[in-house]
Amino acid sequence: MSETELETALLDHLQQFLLELGQGFCFVARQKRLTVGTDHFYIDLLFYHRILKCFVVIDLKMGAFMPADVGQMNFYLNYLKHEEGAPEDNLPVGILLCLDRNELYVRYAIEGMENQILTGRFRLSLPSAEQLKAAVQKVLEG
Repeated sequence: MSETELETALLDHLQQFLLELGQGFCFVARQKRLTVGTDHFYIDLLFYHRILKCFVVIDLKMGAFMPADVGQMNFYLNYLKHEEGAPEDNLPVGILLCLDRNELYVRYAIEGMENQILTGRFRLSLPSAEQLKAAVQKVLEG
């Protein structure tokens, strides 16, 4: 399955996907184009969380987590912070969904970063709402 096919599957079931993410998520765009100078970059899925008052970027990776993925996500989050966010918005949050991840790679890649980037493994089916809530709660507490 390609990233595009995964995006399509998620969007075909957008209502259920939003319910699984939890309350407050509003769909903004698929393949949101960011133009910096003469170059174009594309965010896989962009949401706005109306309760947290921040953008939420979901980047899909059909392979294992690589440290370069964090640089790409950090670029997206900084762009949104400077170019798209309103003054009353909180900092955007990035979620990298990968087929696999090495915890040590993740730790070294995100340590010391200002932006909030979460990583997770995905299967070809989404976790339950309870599993997502527990994962987010764990991050917020830790």
